[in-house]
Amino acid sequence: MALAPRYAVPLVAVAITAACWLIHPLRWALVLVIPVLLLTLWDFFQGSHALRRNYPLIARMRWLFEDLRPYLRAYIVESDREGRPFTIDERSLVYARAKGDISTHPMGTELDVYSDEYEWLGHSIAPNEQAPESWHVRVGGEACTKPYDSALLNISAMSFGSLSANAIEALNKGAALGGFAHDTGEGSISRYHRKHGGDLIWELGSGYFGCRHKDGRFNPDLFAEQAQDDQVKMVEIKLSQGAKPGHGGMLPGTKVTPEIAEARKVDVGESCISPPAHSTFSTPAGLLEWVAQLRELSGGKPAGFKLCVGQPHEVMAIVKAMLETGITPDFIVVDGAEGGTGAAPQELTDNVGMPLREGLILMRNALVGANLKDRIRLGASGKIHSGAGMARAFALGADWCNAARAFMFSLGCVQSMKCHTGECPTGVATQVPWRQKGLVVDDKAERVARFQKETLHALREIVVAMGYSSPWGLNQHDMYQRMDSAKAGPLDEVYRFLQPGQLLADPGSTQYAHAWNVARADTFRRVT
Repeated sequence: MALAPRYAVPLVAVAITAACWLIHPLRWALVLVIPVLLLTLWDFFQGSHALRRNYPLIARMRWLFEDLRPYLRAYIVESDREGRPFTIDERSLVYARAKGDISTHPMGTELDVYSDEYEWLGHSIAPNEQAPESWHVRVGGEACTKPYDSALLNISAMSFGSLSANAIEALNKGAALGGFAHDTGEGSISRYHRKHGGDLIWELGSGYFGCRHKDGRFNPDLFAEQAQDDQVKMVEIKLSQGAKPGHGGMLPGTKVTPEIAEARKVDVGESCISPPAHSTFSTPAGLLEWVAQLRELSGGKPAGFKLCVGQPHEVMAIVKAMLETGITPDFIVVDGAEGGTGAAPQELTDNVGMPLREGLILMRNALVGANLKDRIRLGASGKIHSGAGMARAFALGADWCNAARAFMFSLGCVQSMKCHTGECPTGVATQVPWRQKGLVVDDKAERVARFQKETLHALREIVVAMGYSSPWGLNQHDMYQRMDSAKAGPLDEVYRFLQPGQLLADPGSTQYAHAWNVARADTFRRVT
């Protein structure tokens, strides 16, 4: 009977060690062989791991290949159209635009145009070559005294602490070079956000970092002091994010350095905990009252909120609160469940939250159906990385787009999936000093600005090809989706888009009848 691996491997290790000892010219190999023998014997006698006990030494090869698996798959196994969350082709497009390389593709599309993965934008026989070279969108309603002319592609929320100091510097300098905005993330405004003077969107999460009392409550005086700075252009309340909707974030105290503590207004070594819910409001009307307060405290700058859509009735409750109070936010950013940069619980990432398309359509329908869309700008965020992705968002009702991971790629991120470990190989998502040094701010800032510029150029080419003079002309009739290999049609045959005022005039005729009926301005709960 063959000798079981449990006994064979240790015996072979002992035999090799003995041979090296007895054969004088091989004694130098004992430096390598003895540690291997000790490791083998340790595996053989330990009692906590069955696989190592039954397969001493060789069981460890399993761990080696598990560690190597992401790299082998990404660089050797996967095709150009594979890879999650961003395929090789998608990342290559960002890299090419950031570096100023040619981003064209030979031999036609590699997509299966008869599968449900394919969708397209309808072009015109008469392209509009007279379209402007660029566009901006004015954000700020009647109550806003300092509206902001926003670029159509801005840097989405990523906090200092999650990203390195060099990454924040490069992003902000790129924003300054390109004339677009940089969202701070809920980690507040750091010295690295201020260094190069790029426009900032200050995001406030439920931890109120940068404007909090010692007990974690919102501090209006501290907020006003910073929000009135000329570099801050808009204020955004974070209700939820795509990667982990309904779940608060946490930065362990061991990672809270003096610089992070300075930005977040906490003590060095103090864990930064963002509760799942805000303490400044508990009702839809309360949310809007806080929006109005932030607008006033900031000196009249645009104030709004960001959310990953979850419950339709909650959106309807916010809309009803707008109608009852007369308070409207200057903007709403819809984040999709496919969004996300930092680490999040996998169950939430994979199973909770509405994808961008459905969330954006619902928000668009709620505002249009209540005759509020002309007073509120809609931003879209969630895996947007290209001009085509922007065009699709505009067709669904967006007024501008934000991107996070795409700008990380422009910094040199290689999607190593190490963001949460502090071991980012490119210095983007780490606080380890020697790792950060690999990211040269001046060089990467140029790439950030170039990526944004080239992506907007790609958007313009699509707008021109479709015969429009601006991306706001695009609508659901221009976007086609395949239902199966034999049937395709415009998006309004797949989704229902409301007419202006339809929710007010006849909510029963809409797909939101139940959500509208159970929504109330004084509670986020269903009222039956």
